[in-house]
Amino acid sequence: MKSASLQYANALADVALQQGAAEPVLKQLNDFAGAYSESAELRNFLASPAVTSKEKHGVAEKIAARLGASKILRNFLFLVIDHRRTLMIPELAEAFESVIRERQGMAEAQVVSAVELSAAQKKNLGQSLEKKTGKKIEAKYAVDKGLLGGIVVRIGDTVYDGSLRHRLNEMRATLAAE
Repeated sequence: MKSASLQYANALADVALQQGAAEPVLKQLNDFAGAYSESAELRNFLASPAVTSKEKHGVAEKIAARLGASKILRNFLFLVIDHRRTLMIPELAEAFESVIRERQGMAEAQVVSAVELSAAQKKNLGQSLEKKTGKKIEAKYAVDKGLLGGIVVRIGDTVYDGSLRHRLNEMRATLAAE
């Protein structure tokens, strides 16, 4: 993630957590980012140097009001507009979610397995990952028929590769070294 988006995300997280509104602001920012991503007209309007900041504020306020957004989000959008960072709105939403989850002691895990895991396996894996990371894990599961067996877990930048292919490659490297 880019440092600029992390700076904005951290600033918004400071305010949202201080006021106990992290989850509502997260939802509202994601809703606004969705509207922004879906509308080329909105993206062009907010990015145009020919449009004044006051006009951009007016549009952002109307959209925020339709979304039921808080004053926190409205002020954040004004700040983003004033600093000409509207092109970063989707990235800001992603960074904000990441910062909030991190501060709440949560981590997202991408789990890819060769076969569908049972509920018991998912529970055991989740508990193991929570012990290893010291964080509450939100796991997203996927099946990859290309794996010969085992699982691959990605948490942030860390990858735990317990796949059969990885183990076979390690054995091949060991045998080649001998």
